[in-house]
Amino acid sequence: MHIGIDCRFASVYAGLGTYTRELVTALLPLLSQHDVTLFTRGPTVWLPSSHRNRVRVIDSPYAPYSLAEQLEFPNIVQKSGIELFYATHFNVPLFLSVPFVCTVHDLILHRYPGSVSLLKRLAYRFVLRSSIKRAKFILTVSECTKSDLLRHYGQRVAAKTHVVYPGVSPTFSPQSENEQQRVRKQYSLSHPFLLYVGGCKEHKNVQTLIDAFTDAGLGEVELVLVASGRECAGLQKRERIRFLTDVPTEHLPALYSAAAGSVTATLDEGFYLPGVEAMASGCPVLATNVGAIPEVLGESALLVEPSRTALADGMRQLISDTHSRSSDHAQKLRLHASLYSWDAAAVATRPLLV
Repeated sequence: MHIGIDCRFASVYAGLGTYTRELVTALLPLLSQHDVTLFTRGPTVWLPSSHRNRVRVIDSPYAPYSLAEQLEFPNIVQKSGIELFYATHFNVPLFLSVPFVCTVHDLILHRYPGSVSLLKRLAYRFVLRSSIKRAKFILTVSECTKSDLLRHYGQRVAAKTHVVYPGVSPTFSPQSENEQQRVRKQYSLSHPFLLYVGGCKEHKNVQTLIDAFTDAGLGEVELVLVASGRECAGLQKRERIRFLTDVPTEHLPALYSAAAGSVTATLDEGFYLPGVEAMASGCPVLATNVGAIPEVLGESALLVEPSRTALADGMRQLISDTHSRSSDHAQKLRLHASLYSWDAAAVATRPLLV
């Protein structure tokens, strides 16, 4: 079997990039009896050296969601000689004639299109519908996303839709006091803080998070947001709010370990990886009871309604609950996070590709 994998997102340090890098790295050893071609865009430093001689890498400089992706990328894929194409996302070119498997992470754009133009929204729905109709198999990252998919596209796709939960990297674990202090010093974090990791798109509801933090009246506690992008620029800033941009992934475990808690006001999630990463680092989590979050985080997190009042109350509870920072509670959080591993995701994905 000759399998091609779309790794163009692997050089992006955001959700889809993490998913692509981690899953493909775990998957390649399980495909050692097969020929594998990776279609990449940008540096491949993420690819372990032990895998480099076992795969073929084809540079595919076609930006996702671009016209070139639709018109030129299919030719590169088809000329490669692969027998099956695996897209780690929904965006499979319309004119690709090779059988394919794809992953649908969420249907959030159906409900929260933000500032996306009407033309782009129509194009998104058209490409997604085409991918769902033509796919040999569809992976979803939660039962919640699968239910959304069936609700929008009908029970006829149920038989070929499989839930494969993402994992959390082993690098997310409680960090030493020295490592926490080093990262605190690097980012000038001298006060206790709550941590938000994510974007500022419409459904992330970040302004409500900021307003709720202000309402909570937590004294010297700061709200630190590891977030960037044009959507963040339009937010109304308050006192004791800090934005950190360009934070390397390797600093996140120490930031989670040092934080008094991880918080989000999101209105929808297909999985919510930051919450699992926080738990793996021993950090208590305050999250909203929406989308896949109750399914993924369960009773190990403090779940509230995505309202300003409920979030403010939750922040006060998080700060005042000394047990939430105990070693026993941290162990409980780590145990829950261990339910999600990239090795398990790779084992579940492999049968759909071969």
